[in-house]
Amino acid sequence: MENREKLETLRHSCAHLMAAAVKEIFPEAKFAIGPSIENGFYYDFDLERTLTPEDLTKIESTMQKLSKKDLPFEKSEMDRKEAIKKEGKDGQKYKAELINDLPDAKVTYYQTGKFSDLCRGPHVKSTGEIKHFKLLSIAGAYWRGDERNPMLQRIYGTCWGTEEDLKKYLNQIEEARKRDHRKIGTEMDLFSFHPEAPGMVFWHPKGKIIFDKLVDFSNEKSRKFGYREILTPNILQTQIWKTSGHWDHYKEAMYFVSGITTDKKPDYGIRPMGCPGAILVYKTKAHSYKELPIRYNEFDTLIRKELSGTLHGLFRVQQLTQDDAHIFLREDQIFDEITSILKIVDETYKELELRYAINLSTRPADFMGEIATWDKAEDDLKKALEKNGFEYKIKEGDGAFYGPKIDVDVLDALDRSWQCSTIQLDFQMPEKFDLDYIDEKGKKVRPVIIHRVILGSIERFMGILLEHTAGDLPVWLAPVQAVVLPISDKHLNYAKKVAEELKEIRVEIDERNESVGRKIRDAELQKIPYILVVGDREKKEKNITVRKRDKKITSMKVKDFLNELIKAEAPGC
Repeated sequence: MENREKLETLRHSCAHLMAAAVKEIFPEAKFAIGPSIENGFYYDFDLERTLTPEDLTKIESTMQKLSKKDLPFEKSEMDRKEAIKKEGKDGQKYKAELINDLPDAKVTYYQTGKFSDLCRGPHVKSTGEIKHFKLLSIAGAYWRGDERNPMLQRIYGTCWGTEEDLKKYLNQIEEARKRDHRKIGTEMDLFSFHPEAPGMVFWHPKGKIIFDKLVDFSNEKSRKFGYREILTPNILQTQIWKTSGHWDHYKEAMYFVSGITTDKKPDYGIRPMGCPGAILVYKTKAHSYKELPIRYNEFDTLIRKELSGTLHGLFRVQQLTQDDAHIFLREDQIFDEITSILKIVDETYKELELRYAINLSTRPADFMGEIATWDKAEDDLKKALEKNGFEYKIKEGDGAFYGPKIDVDVLDALDRSWQCSTIQLDFQMPEKFDLDYIDEKGKKVRPVIIHRVILGSIERFMGILLEHTAGDLPVWLAPVQAVVLPISDKHLNYAKKVAEELKEIRVEIDERNESVGRKIRDAELQKIPYILVVGDREKKEKNITVRKRDKKITSMKVKDFLNELIKAEAPGC
C-alpha cells in the first residue's frame, strides 16, 4: 500500500482531472467540490441533463487523453473579491459561494490545461502521473448536504498508484456487489423496505429469527457481566432533550410530536438515543456507594432523521434497535468497568469470528462541559486501554458531545471496516440531570455514566454479517438450519418423520414437485446450512443423506446428525 498522503494527493488530482474532462464535454457545467475520499474521490456537478453510464465511459476516455498529454498542475493566487467576481461572471455560483465563506484575503487556483479550479492543493506535478483510475458510479447529492439546496450530480471514482492495486480494488468491489446484503436479504426472504415508511425495516419471518437470535445473544452476554434489563418509552418531553443536550447538539436529526397536549408547540421528542430514559430510571430512588456500579441494559428502538439520499439498506436506516447499556458508577470504578466492557467486546467478536480494531475518539468542537473534565475522561480511557494491552489509534475530535469514547471497528471478510461497539465516558449528563449517590461519609456525590453498545444497531450489524459471510451465517443464526428434500412424493411421509425427529432445530420440508437438483440449488440460494435428501435407500436404511454447505456429502442416522448440528450451534440455538 502506498503512502496515505501520497494517495490522497493523487486521488484529489484525479478529481480535478475528471472535472477537466467534464468541462471539455459539458462546457456549460457548474462545478461544486471534488475531494479525495477513502479509496477514491468524487466531484459534484450541476448539469443541464442527467448523466448516463455512457457518459461515464466518455468522461473516462477524455481523462485518459488528458493524462497522456501530461498537463502540469499550475498554481496561482487571486484576490478574494476579484475571484468572487470572476466566478460570478463565469456562472460558477457554487465556487463564488465557497470563496465568499473563506476568510483569506487571497485564494489559490490550479490550472490543468484549459480547466482552472479553486483549490488549496496539493496536487501531483502533472496529469501524466495519474494513470490507474476508474469511474464507478453516479449519485445525487444536495449542495452542502442540505436538502433545501439544489440537487447536484456526483461522480464517484477510484485511483491508485499501480495497475495491480487498481485491479485488486475493482475485484473487491465486484465481490462486495455479490455480497450486497440487500440482494442476499431478498434471496433469503429476510426483510423488505417500503416507501410508506422510508428507512424503516419490515422484518419477514426468517429475518425476525436472526434479529431475535442476535438480541438473545447480546442479552445473555450482558447478564453474564451483571447487567439488568430495563425498557423505557420511545418519546419523552422536549424539556428532557434540552436538559440532556440533545436539543442543542442533535435536534436536526430528531423528530418531534405535537398534539399530545393542548399546546400546539412540539412537546415531545422521539428518542434518537436511549440515555435519558435510563437516567430517569436511576433517579427514581436514592443510591448508596455500595450499589454502584448499576448496569442497565436496554434493547431500545431509536428513530433518527436521515436525508432520503443517505438511506442505504440495513446500513443507514431511520428506525433502529440497538443493545444500549448505561452504567452508573463511582470515579474509582472507571478502570475496572472499562476493562469489563472490553472483555465483553473481545468475547463477543471472537465468538462471532470477527476481527476488530480500536480507536479512541477525543473532544469534538461542539463539546459540552469543561476542558479539564474532558482531559481527565480521555486519560481514564487511555489508561484502561493501555493497561489491558489493547492497541488503539486516536481519532481527534470524533467524540460524542458529552464525552470521549472508545470505538470498535469490525473488519469483515473483504477487509472493510465497520464501526460497531462504542464505549462513551460521560461526566456531563450526571451534572445536567443532578444525579448523585451517597458515599461512605453520608455525602451526596456525582456518579459517572458509561454509555455502551456492543453490536450497535442490530439492523446494521445484520447487514455487516450478511456481507461478511455472503449469507452463509453461523448455524445458530441461520433462519432455516436444515431442509429435508424428498426425492419424490412417495418419500414425503418419511421426510415428515425425519422433520419430526429434528423438531429441536429450525427445519423445513421442500414438498414442491421439482427435481432434487432444482431443490438443492434453491436451498443453496437460501443459504441453508444442511440439505437432507431422502429417497428409497434412506427410507429403507432409516437414515438421511446430508449435504453440508461446504459440499461434503455423507450418510448418517437422524439422531447422529442432530447431535452434530447441536455441537455446531455455539454460542446458542
